[in-house]
Amino acid sequence: MRSRALTAVLSAVLLLPLAGTAVATPTSPRIAWHACGDVGGECATIAVPIDWANPSGPKFDLAIGRRRATDPAHRIGVLFSAPGGPGGSGIDEYTLKNEIPADSVLYQRFDIVTWDPRGVKRSHEVQCDSALLEQAPTTFPDNEEQYRKLLAHNAKLGADCRAHTGPLFDHVDTVSAVRDLEAIRAALGEQTLSFYGVSYGTQVGQQYAELFGDRVRAMAIDSNMDHSMVSGAKYIETASADLEGSFTAFADWCARTANCPLYGTDVRKVWDGLLAKAEAGTLTDPKDGEEISSEALQSELMNAMYEPRKQWYGEADRLKSLNAGTPDKTTAAAKAKLTGNSYQAIWCEDWNWRVSGFSELKAYRDNAAKHAPRTKLSALWSDVTTCLGWPAKVVNPQHRLDVHGDPSILIVKGKYDVATPRAWNYAVAEQLDGAALLEYDGIGHGQFFNSSCVRAKVEEYLVTEQAPARGTRCAAVWPTTPPSAPAPIKPIHSA
Repeated sequence: MRSRALTAVLSAVLLLPLAGTAVATPTSPRIAWHACGDVGGECATIAVPIDWANPSGPKFDLAIGRRRATDPAHRIGVLFSAPGGPGGSGIDEYTLKNEIPADSVLYQRFDIVTWDPRGVKRSHEVQCDSALLEQAPTTFPDNEEQYRKLLAHNAKLGADCRAHTGPLFDHVDTVSAVRDLEAIRAALGEQTLSFYGVSYGTQVGQQYAELFGDRVRAMAIDSNMDHSMVSGAKYIETASADLEGSFTAFADWCARTANCPLYGTDVRKVWDGLLAKAEAGTLTDPKDGEEISSEALQSELMNAMYEPRKQWYGEADRLKSLNAGTPDKTTAAAKAKLTGNSYQAIWCEDWNWRVSGFSELKAYRDNAAKHAPRTKLSALWSDVTTCLGWPAKVVNPQHRLDVHGDPSILIVKGKYDVATPRAWNYAVAEQLDGAALLEYDGIGHGQFFNSSCVRAKVEEYLVTEQAPARGTRCAAVWPTTPPSAPAPIKPIHSA
């Protein structure tokens, strides 16, 4: 770690209870901030317990980052910006490198604070053998033998990750991350918390509101996880349904947009043909001749639906090129880091998937195809399969939210969202009785970044604490101009 936490911070950390009650905290503890280098802002660490059930036990350094308010005379306080993933680094990707637009009023009125959650990057990253990670199955099991191999691989990989990571491996669940967030708040001497979270960050926000609702000043949760969902079949079904809805919107957009690379072509027919070839094992990438599986093709489509403005032109060009058998203009897929495995480790301590065997898992795929007859299967199937056989205890299993104290919360959702489907957002809104709901009528993930209307209303809410009126909607925004540079094909689970 780049710096050591001062012992003064420990008093704030150790005062935290294992329930969500308010406690007295120091008003101005010292934190040793230093420049973050090429990511900008300031960085520091605080020491937090590996196991919050034993707060006086062994600790590790949790990395935090901050950008000070640019208008200190009108500073409201601290806005905590939660990284996505799970496994995303707040310091690298989400706040300090201007994931929030540089001209946002949020930078003026708040100190923006983020962190690398436990098990991620600077905060004692979960480490595993790269060779084992490379052996991870990339296709849905087709038979009992493949299913058994999947379970055996997950068990072997998990044991290896535990051996390389140490005791923290068994304590990277979201409730522990929430207690870390409360420790950061206490260490900063802030009495209340303003919060923005997108994707996995919404689960952090939801569970923070459960434990520490009395500390919430304003919380905007954008593109929501639904941690009450206990059925793996329903999880894959809802994700596949939003992939289908997103693709339908994409095909319709291309049919009416003259500069779409597939304009004048039946996009649905092109997709059907490509998927059929992939399922038959005859689809190859013109760039390198490698076979493209149906799961890989569906994953590419899914990731292109995150940000229509940046990715739809590139996806249309990609499908056109695959159909013609010629190289496309998109850049290569980003290479995943093979030694870190934060996503799987965190995810599998939060989600308890009860699958009786291969027959039941196959039924999940068949059911998804009924709800998504054209695109068939969301790449989020792996969120279920990666946890089958995983050796860590599910310490934060699925449950309905139980929030008290009436904290101020704004829920933001899109019409179709391949990463956090509409059904999940509506379920969270139903569980958070009294929360405001802002709906974006377009496609994508992270609506703050997809719509200037959403951005304005979220910023107004976080600054003024006034939520949009009931029934407020933001109109869909459709791409009209190709991006200046081709967007890379993102690997699955980019947040």
